[in-house]
Amino acid sequence: MKSVALHNLGCKVNAYEMDFMQQMLQEKGYKIVPFDEAADIYIVNTCTVTNIADRKSRQMLHRAKKQNPDAVVVAVGCYVQTGTESVEKDAAVDLAIGNNRKKDLVEILEDFLERRQEPVCDVIDIDHAPYEEMTLKKTAEHTRAYIKIQDGCNQFCSYCIIPYARGRVRSRAEEDILKEVRGMAQAGYREIVLTGIHISSYGADRGGSELLPLLEKLSEVKGIERIRLGSLEPGIVTETFAEQISALPKVCPHFHLSLQSGSDTVLRRMNRRYDTAAYYKSVEQLRKYYANPAFTTDVIVGFPGETEEEFWQTEAFLRRVGFYEMHIFKYSRRHGTRAADMEGQLTEAQKAVRSERLMELEREMSRAYREAFVGKMQEVLFEETMEKDGILYWVGHTPNYIKVAKAAAKQKNLRNRIICCRLGGFLEEDIMQGQDT
Repeated sequence: MKSVALHNLGCKVNAYEMDFMQQMLQEKGYKIVPFDEAADIYIVNTCTVTNIADRKSRQMLHRAKKQNPDAVVVAVGCYVQTGTESVEKDAAVDLAIGNNRKKDLVEILEDFLERRQEPVCDVIDIDHAPYEEMTLKKTAEHTRAYIKIQDGCNQFCSYCIIPYARGRVRSRAEEDILKEVRGMAQAGYREIVLTGIHISSYGADRGGSELLPLLEKLSEVKGIERIRLGSLEPGIVTETFAEQISALPKVCPHFHLSLQSGSDTVLRRMNRRYDTAAYYKSVEQLRKYYANPAFTTDVIVGFPGETEEEFWQTEAFLRRVGFYEMHIFKYSRRHGTRAADMEGQLTEAQKAVRSERLMELEREMSRAYREAFVGKMQEVLFEETMEKDGILYWVGHTPNYIKVAKAAAKQKNLRNRIICCRLGGFLEEDIMQGQDT
């Protein structure tokens, strides 16, 4: 029995695909071991979203070869797809597999092991690839299952390499999604999270948006109590969308609306397909149908040419929206994108100052959002335990993704149970206390 060590880098889509690869390996009899242990085979699911991600991918591949020079080191995924020439020249890599070939990992690996040939690079033309079907039976998490519904992106934002790594939009068959979700429900999962590279475009390759009809069918699956959405483009949120999605009680009032900048001039340079007025209208549509929904977003600071005035516009717009959480990223120059060649590249020091200002704003707005729920009843799906000051707590999330800890009663297992709690003060900066009703 050969041992395999796996390491995943990057997004939730990568994590889903890594879970599937591990599932295939286990079904074939391979023994899964921790990545920092000696193994016969090391598999790194790579990321290429930034130059830093490329470097981390290389570092993990070299680390694997250093741990066992006789092992087969396999590079899989996005970095392989966009950096094929570099991967082929890398002495640490024995086998390289691009995107849309992950479902064939075991077959490709076993062919390589049988022949033990020179290093092999298996990369296809991602632009003309069909959707790569995978079906998970379980995930790494115990209560929440990530469900991949599409791959690829047609947006071509000026800073982003992902359309070149993942190809054009390809939507998964609705029945395959429903089959997987029904399986997850039978396995005991209570919550699903729809994920993909650009889930707002689900169905676009078949002639139109199919996300809402999919949500309606998923809402009928028995055993699934919550449906959480991954990142959405603001343009999908029309009055009709907001009204119809609010009629589906299983859909969580937690919306990750991708922003990137609160300056219209920066948004145009980014090739984003909305302005701040359109974005704010989407927020207001959802607030019309939901009571205090949670809005989360991504913001890039220090985009090429970003002036102080443009940064102030962004800061003011973030305050106006009032986000629950924000992921703040310093712009990272990505070779192969239009933004990498733009004039006005900011220094790391400038980006660091702006990043810190927005992270401070994020902490302020996040606490204010949570405080609005003090004294209110909320349903919490409990997931795991933690200990603080000698007290054991069960920890979980509300539908709008507020993290809650409730003191554990003796011999009472709350894992995967939904309990109604009154929210008290803060146990930690990002964890509220749940109290009995």
